[in-house]
Amino acid sequence: MTAELVRGQNHPLSQVRLEIRVSAGTPVVAGATIGDERGKVPGVEWVAHPGAPTLPGLEVSRQAAADHRLAVDLGAMPEAVHRVSVLLALPAPGTGGPVRFGAVAAPFVAVTGLDGTEIASYTITGLDAESAVVALELYRRQGAWKVRAVGQGYAGGLAELLTDQGLAQAYPLASGINEAVAQGLARSVQALPRPADADRSRRTTASTTGPDQGDPAPQGTPGPVAPQPTPPYAGPASGTPQQPNSPYGPPGTPASGTPQQPASPYDGHAPDDLSALTRAHDPSSAPQPSGPSSGGPIDYSHPRRQNTAPPPPPPAAPAAQPGRPATPVAGDATGWSMEERLYNQVWGMFEDLARTTAAYRSAVDFADARMEKELDQVLSDPRSRIGGHGDAAREAARARQAQLVDQARAALDRDLAQLSAEAGVVEPALPPAYARWDNPVWHAYRVPMEIPMALRVGDLRLPEAAQLRIPMLVRLPLERGLWLDSGAAGSPDGSFTDTYDLRRLAMETAVAHAVRLLAVYPADEFTVHVIDPAGAGAQALVPLVRAGVLATPPAIGAAGVADTLTRLTQRVDLVQMAIRGGVADSLPSDLDTAEQLLIVNDFPHGFDDRAVNQLRYLADEGPAVGVHLMMVADREEATGYGPLLDPLWRSLLRLTPVPDDHLADPWVGHAWTYEPALVPPGSQVLQRVLSEVARARTKRT
Repeated sequence: MTAELVRGQNHPLSQVRLEIRVSAGTPVVAGATIGDERGKVPGVEWVAHPGAPTLPGLEVSRQAAADHRLAVDLGAMPEAVHRVSVLLALPAPGTGGPVRFGAVAAPFVAVTGLDGTEIASYTITGLDAESAVVALELYRRQGAWKVRAVGQGYAGGLAELLTDQGLAQAYPLASGINEAVAQGLARSVQALPRPADADRSRRTTASTTGPDQGDPAPQGTPGPVAPQPTPPYAGPASGTPQQPNSPYGPPGTPASGTPQQPASPYDGHAPDDLSALTRAHDPSSAPQPSGPSSGGPIDYSHPRRQNTAPPPPPPAAPAAQPGRPATPVAGDATGWSMEERLYNQVWGMFEDLARTTAAYRSAVDFADARMEKELDQVLSDPRSRIGGHGDAAREAARARQAQLVDQARAALDRDLAQLSAEAGVVEPALPPAYARWDNPVWHAYRVPMEIPMALRVGDLRLPEAAQLRIPMLVRLPLERGLWLDSGAAGSPDGSFTDTYDLRRLAMETAVAHAVRLLAVYPADEFTVHVIDPAGAGAQALVPLVRAGVLATPPAIGAAGVADTLTRLTQRVDLVQMAIRGGVADSLPSDLDTAEQLLIVNDFPHGFDDRAVNQLRYLADEGPAVGVHLMMVADREEATGYGPLLDPLWRSLLRLTPVPDDHLADPWVGHAWTYEPALVPPGSQVLQRVLSEVARARTKRT
């Protein structure tokens, strides 16, 4: 089954011999760069392009074309290569073609096997003034290769793209590529007309376990090995290695002399991380938060991403003693800021835990299957069913099974010890948006000036590592609403058999999530509304009410429900019409432009059919214009509506007030146990945080 990737998402590669197919709708230049452990491209001999189309394990097209097939053999890559970036660029101005990707159809890229079976695909959306883009990257992590959707565009073309990857000779190389392309444009292949239903683009969605997973930087620092060009599916030729073609002449022109290697593989800058911006920004302008633009393409950029300077290198771990694992370091991942590095490191830990647990379970299954096979063989022979020979064979089969399981458990324990050590240094270093409520970082809390990348909504763990908890981070702004399940299904261990206590805990958990959202947004950029028809959540809502951070008092009764839902649906309609009409600047001056959160308690009590339809509308259309839902409800109590509400529940991310193993990752299929982010008993952290938020809002008025 093909994995349809969205920007920042990755997917494991089970094959090493691949094809990368590009469909752009207009002639484009396809190339690739290979990078070392930190993604740096040391020299021009590490770039495959129409002027020098072949590198070890890699071959690209020799001309601009609307459709490309790039051949990749990851098994033939030199040991120094840890990243392969696939580049697309429009021919230089003056060739008669488009000069920006925003004027053409969204390029489509697919990674396939040699038999043509698609492994992963990605439609590069959101491009406008860019003329070059990093479409995909294949990267090596823990000895395994993965593909990641990048979609990072550059308005400055190939020169800016190559400069961002740390190549000192970026501008001369870009000029040479453009010259080689100009000579071959007469042979370029025009796009075949595509029917309307063949558009492969898809709307961006987010997975429950966090796309944008990071790639922790490796601990070692071996020097680079200059790749020598060979056919992509053949090993290195014996004898004198062939020299790369010159990037400054026609195809086939040999380079003069042996390419000089850089003194250090880490001179220059690491490449852009994929959860960073996808569009170039004006360095002279102040970064602005992401949001709906007036009529133009959506700007997916993170407000902290800057193109004027490369990201500083991540913290380096001290050298490990022989035979000992490396000492973990907080922020040991790629990123443009410490916050982004920690985000990527957390999801790298998630991947590592999923991978090592999957390996352990697979080994145990294999051991059990082999033991069953050996026991069947013993029982199939009538002579060995009884007597000492049969007993000895059965004991031997069980001993071999136990030995395999013990070996697998030892490997798992070794990996868990390393992950636990890493969690021990990462957890104290997390910023407030990622931290637990008992983290000391909250004692020095101040209202931020910018929104963070993500928000912690709880922890994830697996049965094999009950003490190791991975923070569950969701990207901001929220792309899905939240559903706090107050039903009996939320307590499989039976710890909360009392329905009233479970509903109370669900509402307290919702309030804690709302306080965290208020805490991580700048003052006056996040507004909270509450619908509590019967007043059942009054006690849990006391901190929000006393702090005065609610937009209006909690709405009660059918009239309050109707009024709140009508105001928010009208806001969604108004903003949508303004955006579609290209007049977002003409919105009424009294319109609250802050992100809106609606907490709904005790659904469906107090809701008529009209209110239910309005609630569904907000769940579907609200997130795109900054209106988000947080439902506190028991699905069983809404069964009277039948399948009408099924789309509502599916559109929300289900969380529980007690631990529950209802989350599954699409990578290896584990059922993860979710634990909510609860406030420690007796803690005053919510009150302190709300006091700071209220004080900051008072200063702004």
